[in-house]
Amino acid sequence: MSISAEPIHPPATESVDDGDRCPVDHAALARQKTGRVAEPSRTPIEQDAAGVWQVRGFEAARAILRSADTKQTGFRAELLEQLPTGIKNSPILYQEGKAHQQQRKQTARFFTPKTVSSDYRQLMERLSDRLLDKLRRARRADLSQLSMTLAVRVAAEVVGLTNSRLPGLEKRLDAFFAQDIPAFSLKPLAFARFLYTQLSMVVFFYLDVQPAIRARKRQPREDVISHLIAQRYNSTEILTECITYAAAGMATTREFISVAAWHFLEQPTLRARYLAAPEAERQELLQEILRLEPVVGHLLRRATADIQLVSQGASVTIRKGDLIDIHIYAANADENAVGEQPLALCPGRKLRDERITPAVMSFGDGHHRCPGAFIAIQETDIFLQRLLVLEGLRIECQPSMGWNDLVTGYELRNFVLALES
Repeated sequence: MSISAEPIHPPATESVDDGDRCPVDHAALARQKTGRVAEPSRTPIEQDAAGVWQVRGFEAARAILRSADTKQTGFRAELLEQLPTGIKNSPILYQEGKAHQQQRKQTARFFTPKTVSSDYRQLMERLSDRLLDKLRRARRADLSQLSMTLAVRVAAEVVGLTNSRLPGLEKRLDAFFAQDIPAFSLKPLAFARFLYTQLSMVVFFYLDVQPAIRARKRQPREDVISHLIAQRYNSTEILTECITYAAAGMATTREFISVAAWHFLEQPTLRARYLAAPEAERQELLQEILRLEPVVGHLLRRATADIQLVSQGASVTIRKGDLIDIHIYAANADENAVGEQPLALCPGRKLRDERITPAVMSFGDGHHRCPGAFIAIQETDIFLQRLLVLEGLRIECQPSMGWNDLVTGYELRNFVLALES
């Protein structure tokens, strides 16, 4: 699933309005690390030769994501088609309309800031301390593995995957999402890969999902699996939801922890500012990093009716059935939304609209906006507070960077940190 990729940075742009000029010296700030291509920032929306709408402007992206006339087509929707039949309730990621609204409303209680702080903060702190104790003892560790363990354990608690028959949930999920999701084919190699993927899914169900379902049927808890059982979801439907949460939550938080640490460890002043800041300011700074380095690079939608937009003073009509590719990197770097020097990491960045969140489009927008946004930020903050205060902490091996087709985002691997003796 991963392919090597090097970031390509477009030239720095000039300020749009001197009156809005940012007081921070951008020349001294960190620059974007993970962008793959130079986006044509002055073309907010256009239809390519294949008929796909390429959306790069913030306003157009927000309008489409908030539109009721689109449906989800990203995150490997074909994965659902490869699962056994008998699915009446689609995963929440693919639901639309009233069914989606009701499910989001019913599961929202698991992701509110109050719930995350009261129910999961101590778990995040305990896991972070345990992982960093291993780093202290060994004097070196692969951050991409530490962040995977943390992200999986926290998400597993929220979802309810806490009764596995064997340890190693994070390794099973890592192996599952490290491979392409092949289409069915009778060609020998393709068929072997298809069978391997199905086997990985069966193993995940037998070792992790099935025991969690049985435990919660005996004694329900405040987690997603218990909620799905109460909604009369069958085992296959619960499996698909668990895969969805694993892909959308565990994998993405893992990458964000690594890329944020990378910035802080290369910028001592930024690191010191982060560690000295109160919680609200720390979390805003983390969201600025996420704006610059969104883990999900593209969001795909299909128009279910004609959509009328106005872009650069001209009327644009997206026809029913058209595919829409929303470029999150480009939308997050739209100077009309985020101000000057959009490819610089600017603490305290002044956005041009107070209704824009600091992460801009990194958690999506509209009815499919990521429900786990606060979990990801709090989890990252708790872990990095503990990691970055370690004396003598340094990067021993820069991370290798690849591309994950499932979430259309970067993967950082072999990111080795060490403690000076």
